[in-house]
Amino acid sequence: MPRSAHSHPGFGMLDEEDEEDEDRITYSSVAAGLATPTSPAATRRLHSTRNSDLDLRSRLPSRLQLDENSNLLAFSDGVRNYTSAPNTAGIRIPSRAGSILIPKHHSRSSSIGVRLASALGFDRNRGEAGLAESKVSLFTDERVWYDQFTSTDWVHDSIADAFRLRELRSRKDLRGRLYAWFDGAEGWILVAIIGCITACLAYFITVTEVSIFHLKEGYCTGHWRLVKNACCYGEEECAEWQTWGERMSLTGTKRQWANFIVYVLSVIFFAVASCYLTLLTRTEIPSNYSLTTLDENLAADPKPSGDNDGQKGPLDPPASDTTASLPSSTVYYPAAGSGVAEVKVILSGFVVHGYLGVKTLVVKTLAVILSLASGLSLGKEGPYVHIATCVGNIACRLFSKYNHNDGKRREVLSASAASGVGVAFGAPIGGVLFSLEEVSYYFPPKTLFRTFFCCIVASLSLKFLDPYGTGKIVIFSVRYLGDWRFFEIFIFILLGVLSGALGALFIKASRVWARTFRRIPVIKRWPVLEVALVALVTGLTCFWNRYTKLAVTELLFELASPCTAKTASGLCPADGDQILGIVRSLAIAFVLKSFLTTITFGIKVPAGIYVPSMVVGGLLGRIVGHLVQYLAFTYPEARMWGGCAASEELESCVTPGTYALVAAGATMCGVTRLSVTLAVILFELTGSLDHVLPFSLSVLVAKWTADAIEPLSIYDLLTDMNSYPLLDNKIRPIFTADLGDITPAVRSYRVIDISNSALVPAKSLRSKLEHLHSVGELDGGLPIIRDQALVGLIPAPDLEFALDKLDDEEGSSCLMAPTTTWHDLEEIDEHDTEPTDFTPYIDPAPVALDVRSPMDLVFQCFVKLGLRYICVLREGQYAGLVHKKTFVKYIKELEHAGET
Repeated sequence: MPRSAHSHPGFGMLDEEDEEDEDRITYSSVAAGLATPTSPAATRRLHSTRNSDLDLRSRLPSRLQLDENSNLLAFSDGVRNYTSAPNTAGIRIPSRAGSILIPKHHSRSSSIGVRLASALGFDRNRGEAGLAESKVSLFTDERVWYDQFTSTDWVHDSIADAFRLRELRSRKDLRGRLYAWFDGAEGWILVAIIGCITACLAYFITVTEVSIFHLKEGYCTGHWRLVKNACCYGEEECAEWQTWGERMSLTGTKRQWANFIVYVLSVIFFAVASCYLTLLTRTEIPSNYSLTTLDENLAADPKPSGDNDGQKGPLDPPASDTTASLPSSTVYYPAAGSGVAEVKVILSGFVVHGYLGVKTLVVKTLAVILSLASGLSLGKEGPYVHIATCVGNIACRLFSKYNHNDGKRREVLSASAASGVGVAFGAPIGGVLFSLEEVSYYFPPKTLFRTFFCCIVASLSLKFLDPYGTGKIVIFSVRYLGDWRFFEIFIFILLGVLSGALGALFIKASRVWARTFRRIPVIKRWPVLEVALVALVTGLTCFWNRYTKLAVTELLFELASPCTAKTASGLCPADGDQILGIVRSLAIAFVLKSFLTTITFGIKVPAGIYVPSMVVGGLLGRIVGHLVQYLAFTYPEARMWGGCAASEELESCVTPGTYALVAAGATMCGVTRLSVTLAVILFELTGSLDHVLPFSLSVLVAKWTADAIEPLSIYDLLTDMNSYPLLDNKIRPIFTADLGDITPAVRSYRVIDISNSALVPAKSLRSKLEHLHSVGELDGGLPIIRDQALVGLIPAPDLEFALDKLDDEEGSSCLMAPTTTWHDLEEIDEHDTEPTDFTPYIDPAPVALDVRSPMDLVFQCFVKLGLRYICVLREGQYAGLVHKKTFVKYIKELEHAGET
């Protein structure tokens, strides 16, 4: 039962004396350099500089013209007024020695809030003057760049872009119209460039890895780049293709063992080389963050959360008074794994510098070629999403509209991620749905159309490049000519159940393997050793089985293909007596692939899980298909066959390839929980409208089954275990508390109290800021209160920016009053030194909710508005501040407690 409003801990401010010991511990740790932020001010990038500082006295009431007959209410500048639009800290440049003196006749009318209201037409009284003032600058949003591991300010970015757009469209001359037209075309040009570059990278990866993959077995004497099928023109054996045993002039058993040894060594060499490339992207997370990892490592140890004023946040550091008890820095490798979970978190607004950079793009592109060539049980489809998103992030630098606005940038990144799936599966529509269903957090209608355009450009470009020389974008694209029969609908449902359970069990098995084997000290310390061991096991087991020896894409193609007269895969029995032998071979391959996929997921190489999971499901589906085929052959007179079994052709009644593709999609659904996306991808792979219903039915049943066994998908599990501050907008928690239950107590070092004086020493502000950094809240804020009333809030990045500009921080005082009164003026006159005006950095209207607000309202504010924090009030007085990370932690606790 929720507590009463007066019982919440946030309604009383703790005295300084009660906090003296805690402050000494916190600040001594900061002074010792144990909580240094990842992105110091010295390395920050600024969009531009401001033209001047503010003149404090130019907006204060003048005392020289007052007498006993003066009407104080007649002065429009007596108290500083603001519009309802939030302040976003106008244009900034380094000021003159901390002075607040500025040009004469300055007014607050040039603030971004007022100018935005004017530009959008809300201030009717200003007329043309307001519109002219709104044309001061095309980019009035000049705040500091986002720090590492902070959250995007969606509201700020949206307001900044709205003002920029209104400024641009206010120009009615020819040049202005051309600028406006080009501004509208920038998005289309950008996604077209991204699509073309993504297709070129996909072509390079495919052609290179296919050529290297077959070098493990031999080479073509005519041209070493040709694969065996191309070298022999589709024949099984030819004189132009030489194995390594033949090259050594060996015969008999010696030749076979020579081929085996070269194969195993090649697998290990390519895998280890890929791992070493991946380790080049090593990135260290300072100890003041409690992120577990930023790659697909289910074995990572959760770091202890620190006490964030009574609330433990996902990024909070452990509080300690000794250096020895502080955790060591966390190391992660951006090029490892698929990167899909991390891309999803980044698109939700989380800032991770370098994860989508040039170095990561180059290293992951080269490393994924070697990892695929090694023959490990992994795919390239997941890494394609990461690579395409890197391309989109880098391409955004071409246009300042996207380069200087993180909200706009993430619209482009959504389209980029979709193009990665488009080229991976040859499914542009499936790519759009993937972005919408899986990775995107903010997906407006215009982004949907541009995403579709980006996927079309990428798919068409790759088709023109023709990486396989067959006119296909992907090798496992198949065509089914026949239709399915009524009795098969029950088998499709059974495949959905089996595949969904298989996907859920894979997640559980991967977690068990990671928490046992990968936590062995030697394996944990040397990731290359684990890669070498996995490669050794893969080489030893896969060489002797034809199906496990194939590349995952080739194997999936053989499993899903219908039998024809030219088929030589060994999966097409000539008569019913050969069916059980094929089933035994497939069963062995199924066990091996399931085991290898489990131990391979999470190693330090670029690796996707999409196609490997489809291969495991395809083996299961092909086994079921052949068993049904055997029943039809054994009992041809059964009424359930409807007379189709009487035909001489085994596939006249049952096509095992269809079962394989149905189970492949259902298994991938069990692992990733994609639903509509998978049904559309399978349709685009086959081009068969008749089989849309079986695909959709099996995917639906698989999702229900997997959710019942394991509620989290593989990427949701990674997000949850790695403590990413992701607030999933696709869930709807059931709350039993109110906002006051998660509001931390008000502490003096978490607020700026100007009740006694509007001038605050800069060193006091610095100590408050360092406390925010020490608890991991680089994107937090300090509320400004006067007589217990909330009068504003200064974001932590803006405060740090302002403090770093001071020449003499120790002796400087800062004006922190959003509204100035006579008392403030008298205090300034009596002050020994000229104070520095920090009011341009203050948000005078932060979002605030009452302490009795239902948690559903809080959830909607964080999800739909993209807020970083919410101020909490009780009867109009300040009662605390709830950070997004605190709210995310509360949601995770509800999920773990089974209350969602």
